Amino acid sequence: MKKILTYVLFIVLVVGFGALSGVSNMPGEWYQSLEQPFFQPPSWVFGPVWTTLYVLIAIAGARTWLEAPASGRMQVWFAQMLLNFLWSPAFFGSESPILGLLVIIPLLVSIIVFVRLSWNRDRVSGWLFVPYIAWVGFATLLNLSIVVLN
Repeated sequence: MKKILTYVLFIVLVVGFGALSGVSNMPGEWYQSLEQPFFQPPSWVFGPVWTTLYVLIAIAGARTWLEAPASGRMQVWFAQMLLNFLWSPAFFGSESPILGLLVIIPLLVSIIVFVRLSWNRDRVSGWLFVPYIAWVGFATLLNLSIVVLN
């Protein structure tokens, strides 16, 4: 029962805070006025992608918490969550693609570090972060492109 509650709590908190961060920092007219790269996905893609990623991130976090709550892996997991939740306020809230880039680069690094630290201890958690690496890598390219184009 404790395991199930841990998973539920992680999923509710991660998805909830992710949704709150996104809703509190919606792209507005400022963002629409920016020149976008040709590979910018349609806006409707972001909600389903992030919801799916947040569930995967939460499962990896719960697995890590249950195995080693005071470990370096858990600290990296919390660090990447903090950076993840800071990106929307940095980019959209501050209307600053450069500030967004300054947040997303260490976010991507922390995600890679989590996978590296997890790979030999809990390969499932490592694999759960692979789509997250791909998406944040793509988002980093988008963020950088917006900086260059504007």
